[in-house]
Amino acid sequence: MAATADHVVVVEEGRPATAEHPSAGPVYRCNYAKDGLLDLPTDLDSPWQLFSEAVKKYPNEQMLGRRLTTDSKVGPYTWITYKEAHDAALRIGSAIRSRGVDPGNCCGIYGSNCPEWIIAMEACMSQGITYVPLYDTLGVNAVEFIINHAEVSLVFVQEKTVSSILACHKGCSSNLKTIVSFGEVSSTQKEEAESQCVSLFSWHEFLLMGNSDETKLPRKQKTDICTIMYTSGTTGEPKGVILNNAAIMVEVLSIDKMLQVTDRSCDTTDVFFSYLPLAHCYDQVMEIYFFSRGSSVGYWRGDIRYLMDDVHALKPTVFCGVPRVYDKIYAGVMQKISAGGLIRKKLFDFAYNYKLGNMRKGLSQEEASPRLDRLIFDKIKEALGGRAHMLLSGAAPLPRHVEEFLRIIPASNLSQGYGLTESCGGSFTTLAGVFSMVGTVGVPMPTVEARLVSVPEMGYDAFSGEMARGEICLRGNSMFSGYHKRQDLTDQVVIDGWFHTGDIGEWQEDGSMKIIDRKKNIFKLSQGEYVAVENLENIYSRCPLIAQIWIYGNSFESFLVGVVVPERKAIEDWAKLNNQPSVNDFESLCQNLKAKKYFLDELNSTAKQYQLKGFEMLKAVHLEPNLFDIGRDLITPTFKLKRPQLLQHYKSIIDQLYTEAKVSRA
Repeated sequence: MAATADHVVVVEEGRPATAEHPSAGPVYRCNYAKDGLLDLPTDLDSPWQLFSEAVKKYPNEQMLGRRLTTDSKVGPYTWITYKEAHDAALRIGSAIRSRGVDPGNCCGIYGSNCPEWIIAMEACMSQGITYVPLYDTLGVNAVEFIINHAEVSLVFVQEKTVSSILACHKGCSSNLKTIVSFGEVSSTQKEEAESQCVSLFSWHEFLLMGNSDETKLPRKQKTDICTIMYTSGTTGEPKGVILNNAAIMVEVLSIDKMLQVTDRSCDTTDVFFSYLPLAHCYDQVMEIYFFSRGSSVGYWRGDIRYLMDDVHALKPTVFCGVPRVYDKIYAGVMQKISAGGLIRKKLFDFAYNYKLGNMRKGLSQEEASPRLDRLIFDKIKEALGGRAHMLLSGAAPLPRHVEEFLRIIPASNLSQGYGLTESCGGSFTTLAGVFSMVGTVGVPMPTVEARLVSVPEMGYDAFSGEMARGEICLRGNSMFSGYHKRQDLTDQVVIDGWFHTGDIGEWQEDGSMKIIDRKKNIFKLSQGEYVAVENLENIYSRCPLIAQIWIYGNSFESFLVGVVVPERKAIEDWAKLNNQPSVNDFESLCQNLKAKKYFLDELNSTAKQYQLKGFEMLKAVHLEPNLFDIGRDLITPTFKLKRPQLLQHYKSIIDQLYTEAKVSRA
């Protein structure tokens, strides 16, 4: 369906195909930027200004919070104020300069989310130094690569990561000269650092090396490089995405603009929970926004086992999540409801369907069922601490049933977004009160324009007036400046001023965008049929029995196979029902041939339900007891599958699946 003017405007007509380029659809902006893309005030030159202005307005407000553990007991959140964080950032910034790091040079930050991470980031901003996040999930080789590629001479590291940085120092000794711990350092570590000719400081030691004289800060410009963010990527070496000061700041302003539309601007009463990696744009830009508004940010303890305990202790007013987190919250709530008995479950189902039906008819969340909200749905808010008025989701599409569930929570507005590191985070967002946008990523943010470009080899036509589909392309004020030292890669994705995302989208009637496919993850089977594997994985993932799935095929084979991580309860329930041995031994059950057949049949039943073609059906599956994880390099930190690594890891199993499937078909 071609986009309409409900929430977007056309600013440039589409173009037909030429010998050099495929056809492209019209260029759209959201209605909130119809007279021009959101841009910066002339007096704003650096994100440091956003922070320093907030400090002047809210010096004594709580800024950065953490929970301390004493004698194995965790306490409440303790806070440092805006003024305290500002003074620390000035001192740390001054100390960085004393180590020979000048404006425009690169400084690394390596570790989990914590107050020191933010103070180090603000310290770099104060001095016009480019900060380079190092993923604490990328592994030593990638960290070494980034230090060398970005020529990082000083790196801040989490206390527990000091040893791993020292271990990889030999490979980056020509660049890395100074290591600063977020905490303490041992005498043994000091000696090891000295033997490698690298200086090692504790946080307190380094703090004392600087001063808080703000008058000597260098002048910053909009075009200065603020950060180089290395994307983990699913193939090859990490790519350094260059984001300048202007891109970061205008993205922050656009977040405020869209929050005004969907909910309200944040202020000193708001509390944000920080647990998504600060090494990614998504969380980092959100935190810069909250700091510009005088809000409080509380950090998790860094242990997934205690994530929800930290949430309940903090009681955030705004919560950012990814589908995997929201799916767990949904499953937990539904499990509690089911455990309450049949009557309670039927009552909830009636109330849920009644409210959902009213919202589909166009009633607002507040109007849809106020009485049922008080009786039933208010309790659901407790899953996130009870105070959240805004829920944000990104990184991957939310399953429709989870998105609908989140939208019925009283007084909590949900916005699902889409973006990339190259677009400085969010480039599309849904409007919380517009129910027709469920299942989409919404409209363009007010800093960007969007268009679709046809992909003929996949049958997607962006020039069609009836069903405009194609590769999502972006341009605007919050876009990246290129890949660091890789003009060749930049030229591959930025064509005629448009960044080609690699994602396939479809405009909806209300002007929102729906992600339907991925351009890169397509291959041809031996009989000539094209397979869009991500789309298939999304469909098979709707089978409630599985936690994760990876589908494989290639041009030498005529059918597909898969590696599936079952939901533990699902396979154990099947085992009890079918009187199978080793009911409570998950690994043994995953090797059970009858279990494999059962899961294969259920997966293909889901495939038939969604009318997949015969060649898109799975012919064999391997049941894997362990989740695909970052530790084995099988997924990215945003939970995207790393296909080359998965193939390398499961190569012998894939070969065995093809052999077994061919024998059974003979």
